[in-house]
Amino acid sequence: MTPRRSLRWLPLAPATTLMLLFLAGPIVWCVLLAFTDTRLTGQSSASWVGLANFQHAFADANFRNAVVLTVVFTLASSIVGQNVLGFALAALMRRASRPVRTLTGTVVVAAWVLPEIVAGFLLYTFFHRRGTLNAILDLLHLPAQNWLFTLPLLAVSLANVWRGTAFSMLVYSAALAEIPQDIHEAALMDGATGLRRFRHITLPLLRRSIGTNLMLNTLQTLSVFGLIWSMTRGGPANRSQTLPVFMYDQAFLKSLIGYGTAVALLLLVVGAVFSVVYLRLLREEG
Repeated sequence: MTPRRSLRWLPLAPATTLMLLFLAGPIVWCVLLAFTDTRLTGQSSASWVGLANFQHAFADANFRNAVVLTVVFTLASSIVGQNVLGFALAALMRRASRPVRTLTGTVVVAAWVLPEIVAGFLLYTFFHRRGTLNAILDLLHLPAQNWLFTLPLLAVSLANVWRGTAFSMLVYSAALAEIPQDIHEAALMDGATGLRRFRHITLPLLRRSIGTNLMLNTLQTLSVFGLIWSMTRGGPANRSQTLPVFMYDQAFLKSLIGYGTAVALLLLVVGAVFSVVYLRLLREEG
């Protein structure tokens, strides 16, 4: 590399150094911790344990339960809930009047911009046995129940749908606006019904947007912690304990930093699997 070319990289050196120090550094450190028995308390020094933490995870019934709940939570609240509801809102808002679009967009986006912990406490008061939902059911003379105790995973899934639907709505609103109107008009003149236009025109033109939206929503949902922790803390009896909550419990409440970090790496693997599936679908569609 010539001296002149070396000088071109000089302005990037501070930013590169900071990224290596504060981004790559912690990642490498976490990977190393996952192969040790590091604890927060009661330990003078840590030792190398190899794959013992990962073997312990796969033999741990609570870990397997957290994996299943994480997949169910992601499928229900992100892949189905946020995606379908976001698309429906985007499609309906295109046909609505300007005041309705403005009001709906404001309400939906307001839930999205709230900090996760604030949204969690709001939904906690909504689903609490003395909360808003049961008050509405009482007015309708319908049976009330303690939703956070009887159906905790459903409660946190609905909470995540409420909070994250705005992103899907904005993505699909922009994608629908890019579809040329003359294509729909030509199909309408040829006698295509609304369902056939949706199936053969709208969906094919939105496949890349759908794939991108699903990937981003899935990765975000896999890392949801504050919402679940503020509503149920993973309970009762671990029935809403997803992998981020399980990881926090092991690493910071039980002081098993090495084991908790190993769980975090396994969570990254789960996210990578979803990402690879979506990227392959996008590549094949392209």
